[in-house]
Amino acid sequence: MRLFDMSKGFPREELYSLADQMRRSSRSVSGHISEGWRRRRYEAAFCDKLNGAEGEAAETQTWIEYAVRCGYAMAKVGRELHRTYDRILGKLVKMQGNPGVWLLPRLSKRA
Repeated sequence: MRLFDMSKGFPREELYSLADQMRRSSRSVSGHISEGWRRRRYEAAFCDKLNGAEGEAAETQTWIEYAVRCGYAMAKVGRELHRTYDRILGKLVKMQGNPGVWLLPRLSKRA
């Protein structure tokens, strides 16, 4: 939400480019995590969604850097958001490295 609020101050010409890209990728992080959480009976599906979230988080970091370099965001705010995404990325990598902790038991098939 902090990233969304920050992007409200971008110039009008960036509304449908940089601001839109930042918002889309940042929202996609939590969306992928939510989808993966519901798929945690299946290790491959769970890890695939976490991997998607990881990619979207890295993309968001790139857009944050663009926003700072273009002068649309303060460097301090950009660093704070980048660090937040570093923490998110670290957790996603850790979860993918040991998914068994997070998985649910598979439902047994009935005859």
